Amino acid sequence: MSPPRRLAINRLRDRAPLDAAAIDRFVARYGSPIIEGERATFLWRGEADRVSVRHRVVGLPDPLPMRRLPDTDLFAVTTVLPEGSRVEYQLEVRRGEAHERFDDPLNPRLAHSPLGSSSVCAAVGYRVPEWAQPDPEARPGRLVDEVVRSRALRRDQPVQVYLPARFIPEIRYPLLIVHDGSDYLGYAAMKRVLDNLIHRLDVAPLVVAFVPPRDRLKEYPNYAPHARFIARELLPWLSERLPLVDTPEARCLMGSSFGGIAALSTAVRYPDLFGSLLLESASLVFTDIGFEHGGGPQFDPVVKFVNRYRAKPTRPVDRIAMTCGVYEPLITPNRSMVPVFRAAGMTVHYTEARDGHNWENWRDRLGELLPWLFPGPQKFVYE
Repeated sequence: MSPPRRLAINRLRDRAPLDAAAIDRFVARYGSPIIEGERATFLWRGEADRVSVRHRVVGLPDPLPMRRLPDTDLFAVTTVLPEGSRVEYQLEVRRGEAHERFDDPLNPRLAHSPLGSSSVCAAVGYRVPEWAQPDPEARPGRLVDEVVRSRALRRDQPVQVYLPARFIPEIRYPLLIVHDGSDYLGYAAMKRVLDNLIHRLDVAPLVVAFVPPRDRLKEYPNYAPHARFIARELLPWLSERLPLVDTPEARCLMGSSFGGIAALSTAVRYPDLFGSLLLESASLVFTDIGFEHGGGPQFDPVVKFVNRYRAKPTRPVDRIAMTCGVYEPLITPNRSMVPVFRAAGMTVHYTEARDGHNWENWRDRLGELLPWLFPGPQKFVYE
């Protein structure tokens, strides 16, 4: 860090007097947040009664109050973020009884989700993985829009099917079915990730079915019609139209959050139909010694399902790839389920990250989990 920047940050921390011109220059040059080692300093300028950083980091106060520097309109707060951390946040400003919440205007880095955007604070050691960034040398796969008529769901169900680059109808491919498929494509750049990992020979060429829900809070927590659609309608529909490897070992169900519960519960209802699961921050909430869920009534069917599974674990697949962020409340139940799955006879590859419950965290984990499930051609060949 340059001496002028260090001096300016120390003056901020010491709450030493700063004139408006000096603040203008500092903010214009460094923006917010300012990262130095494991310290992250958030800034905001304006008139307000209270300003806070809002986030979903377990263990960090929320809201995280900012303090006004004396005789200025600059608010600041410094917190500790361990190396490799990535945090999504917003600012909350209160003026009397009125308050508003918005992205950090001094931070151009944003993440997006179905709920809107958030600002991103990346600590020392965090980088967007290379395989998640555009690669002009990677030949793109193809997304094909399809519609599957579902008797189980009583509707036409849209599906986007990914065909890898150099797709050859005479070759049989493994299959991945992705819950919240549109969100994985839109917010986790999953097509780009697949293109890059296949191009780099880290992942075997595979067919991927991206399936969006209509009412995920109803359809995803152990909902029999949804499981029947996946197992008895979508899988046969795909198998009839595409050259797929016709063994459970070449089929995987994937989902994050409630989608992880949909993947697991479908596999439990139809054991040995799929060979593996990819669960990202799955909502594996349960009631047990030392843990009580607090997610509201929409979690009740999830709790019933996980409690029942924990009481009598089964082995619906051979392998499970799991991940969860250490900054999300679901870290406790996810850690707790790893030994349960292993005791049931499944091989579990479990990883954590200093991140939260968000799409970019789930994107960043794909470069480790997909190669474990579908090793590249130089490592494994389907026969």
